[in-house]
Amino acid sequence: MRRSEFFSIKPNTNHLNQVTCHAGHTALVVDDSRAIMSMLCAQLHDKEGVPYESATSLQETRQLLVEKPQRFFVAVLDLNLPDAPDGEVVDLVKQYEIPIIVLTGKLDEVTREQMLQHALVDYVVKRNASEIEYVAGLVKLIQANHLRKVLLVDDSRSFRLYLRNLLMVHRYQLLEAENGRQALQLLRSHPDIQLIITDYIMPEMNGVEFIEQVRQNHGRDELAIIGFSTQDNRRISARLLKAGANDFITKPFEVEEFYCRVSQNVGAISRIREIREAATRDFLTGLCNRRHLFEVGDRYYNNAKRGNITLALAMVDADHFKKINDIHGHEVGDSALKALARILQSSLRDTDLVARFGGEEFVCLAVCADEEAVPDTFERVRKSVEALVLPVDKGRLKLTVSIGVTTQLADSFEGMLAIADQSLYDAKQGGRNRVVYAPSKPSSRA
Repeated sequence: MRRSEFFSIKPNTNHLNQVTCHAGHTALVVDDSRAIMSMLCAQLHDKEGVPYESATSLQETRQLLVEKPQRFFVAVLDLNLPDAPDGEVVDLVKQYEIPIIVLTGKLDEVTREQMLQHALVDYVVKRNASEIEYVAGLVKLIQANHLRKVLLVDDSRSFRLYLRNLLMVHRYQLLEAENGRQALQLLRSHPDIQLIITDYIMPEMNGVEFIEQVRQNHGRDELAIIGFSTQDNRRISARLLKAGANDFITKPFEVEEFYCRVSQNVGAISRIREIREAATRDFLTGLCNRRHLFEVGDRYYNNAKRGNITLALAMVDADHFKKINDIHGHEVGDSALKALARILQSSLRDTDLVARFGGEEFVCLAVCADEEAVPDTFERVRKSVEALVLPVDKGRLKLTVSIGVTTQLADSFEGMLAIADQSLYDAKQGGRNRVVYAPSKPSSRA
């Protein structure tokens, strides 16, 4: 077995503290080439939205690291600098336990072995612009990895430890199971797991059986699975892939291959989630959009109809909003809608749903523990909006809302919307800046 296949990494019991410490948002970029620096920083800032600080020498890098090095979540380092021709900058940054991506102008076997010994995120040969784009994308991936959960499933404790140490370099949240049954329990407790890495040969339940169980509730486009086996047998890889694995690696493996496959699978799942998120979110406010409201609303309604929950539906409309746009302009109007969205979200629970219905109109779905408390809940929302003050040119802007809310289930979700809409109309007709409530039954209040 070659050293490059299983190089030694000492276990680090402080990993979780490191993840917390280096959960900053700034990338450190070190390169003495103006062209490379310009391209990379443009990719980071303009395309990926990643803030960065840059240096062109070992001395400048040392100065940046003196104060609050925890602001850096990753470092992109040129291997050969004028005052550090032999990779000394890598040794410097490693002291601060910051994940490192190395840029190098050449790659021979000696350099490759040196890179592997450093336990890097990756090393990249500076050949063309596409490599710079790859680095920027990798930086973006690393930035979010501390929020991503990976489940390791293997009955070998030593191999799990080896994988853990590899993945800690990329800052993932890591969970471990020694067999398939234990892994399924963890998956039920952590449904947001994005990647499972599993062995084929395990007690109680082999890799194929385990993957088949996972795929009953988690599709290939929401959870990636990479299968492992020591058997160099094409039938094993075919069985794992047919069972639902996204990828397969034979042990022993090259470290670079492992990292590439992990990043590619996690990146694919993340891109799918981003596309879905974009399809269900309002671009301006970040709230759920009308389409998603109807998809989720039907589920809320059916659950309430079965008697499992008490559901309140509120329609919220900004008063005299056309005047705001006409007098102050659409930019101020957009700011007002964003502020209103923030108030609605912060006033309700995380389990409730707030959506932009259209224009200046919003819909709130709230699960109620006490139906009689519903009017008070949305009265607090109204007061929070009334207290809002938005700065505008040479003055301040006040905003109010009218709210129509109901707990009547009617005969459908659309029926609930119609009742809330009528209550909203009554609030407007009654003078605006008020809540009108249509209860599911006569109020028992005195």
